[in-house]
Amino acid sequence: MPPVETESATNQTIMNNLQMSQDTLDQFRAATLGDAAQPWALNKATTTGIQQSTGLVWYDLQAPAKNLFPVITPIRNKIPRRSGNGGTATNWKAVTAINAGSLQPFVPEGVRQGVVQTTEVDYAASYKGLGLEDFVTMEANYAAKNLEDIRATTAQRLLYASMIQEELAFLGANNSVALGTPTAPTTATAASGGTVAAATYNVIAVALTHQGYGASSVANGVATLVNVTPADGGSTFAVKQGSSQKSTATAQITSGSTSTLSASTPVVPGAVAYAWYVGVSGSELLQAITTRNSVMLTALITGTQNASAITADNSQNTLAYDGLLSQAWKSGSGALITALATGVPGTGTTLTSDGSGGITEINTVLQNRWDNYRVSPTAIYLNSQEMNSIKKLSMANGSAPLVRFAGDFGQAAQGMVAGSAVGSYLNPFTMSGGQVIPLMLHPNVPAGTMLFFTDTLPYPITNIPNVAEYIYRQDWYQMEWPQRTRRYETGVYTDGVLAHYFPPSMAILNNIAPA
Repeated sequence: MPPVETESATNQTIMNNLQMSQDTLDQFRAATLGDAAQPWALNKATTTGIQQSTGLVWYDLQAPAKNLFPVITPIRNKIPRRSGNGGTATNWKAVTAINAGSLQPFVPEGVRQGVVQTTEVDYAASYKGLGLEDFVTMEANYAAKNLEDIRATTAQRLLYASMIQEELAFLGANNSVALGTPTAPTTATAASGGTVAAATYNVIAVALTHQGYGASSVANGVATLVNVTPADGGSTFAVKQGSSQKSTATAQITSGSTSTLSASTPVVPGAVAYAWYVGVSGSELLQAITTRNSVMLTALITGTQNASAITADNSQNTLAYDGLLSQAWKSGSGALITALATGVPGTGTTLTSDGSGGITEINTVLQNRWDNYRVSPTAIYLNSQEMNSIKKLSMANGSAPLVRFAGDFGQAAQGMVAGSAVGSYLNPFTMSGGQVIPLMLHPNVPAGTMLFFTDTLPYPITNIPNVAEYIYRQDWYQMEWPQRTRRYETGVYTDGVLAHYFPPSMAILNNIAPA
């Protein structure tokens, strides 16, 4: 039988517990009031009186975290999505001509006509997986309490990041177009205007695809081949980043200490930019990346990537499908590709006014697509450089612009809004006598390149639901992976392909210098 605890024994137990709690508090207070010998002590500076600097203040943290990043994806938002039917690729057949031999219709009396020639082409577009991964540690999950549901918001931001990457893929992913090896540059020098010292310099050019341009910089170098380690720790896989093989070097002699050095190479189909390496033999360093096929250097920099890092053509990413630019550039696509002339190296060639409020080069594209395919683009995607050039050229004195000022003249004081904008372009080459084409400023279209896109065909019974569409085996989904460590791992993926059924409806203008 257990002993019965008396009232005095109970009181003693309570006092012992109180004393233990007081001892614990005393030890904690000693630690927090400056026991410097304790590495874990929560020291604070001693102050006279209570001030804000004492630290006894509330932390006014607004929840949740602000998402200050742009998610601008007009192309993926515009292109329809539909489910495929399994398999490894989506396939279709196209009848591209129904009287390919242009057989005349007239016949003699009582005689039958000959047989027309029909042209049929088979197409296939292989499905590709696209996705990104992230994780939240258990400690990060604990620490985010009262700020946000960090696991949910991480998945949401991961989806946004994946959507941005899909936009880049729809625009410029490249599976089919090989940049190869650019032609050795043509070089020249001037004795004044710069700070290039006297020497014999090698000049080397490297062409970049849309994705190669986005992944490269003078500071970090041209992106070549990246080995990716899967989030599960599996075997690495290689991703070609979108750069060509380097050109043969061209030697250029400069004199004095105030020289400049210029170079150009013929336009490379599929390239939106060019990287330029200059230096004495064995030390050719990256000097500039331009969005036209020439460069003019007034000084040389050091500490950048050596041309020796470029050892192969890494322009084609076999893990990707072709985006719109690559589908237009692809051999046999029928799309119109127009590169402006090299012009003065480093300066290039600009768009030109047609003298009546339009742009000569744009008019040429629009007329060509009408004359050959009876189509009109429905959107022109372009960079801010070209948007500004179009505005300047279409509203300049020599272009005979039509400007209208609107105002409420009943008001006592009048004000004028400075500036101007051009939001669309009138295509005169249509059956209706004129079609307004929106000029779509796009954050991922490189300077110097314009993409003409068409989403409506004036053909009867085309048997295609959309001119371009994303066909998926599985559209976007999130995977919460089984836990292997003390962190929550998640992935966001889609599996499909961008199919464009009539590439001749597209056009590219590139190698454009700013006006």
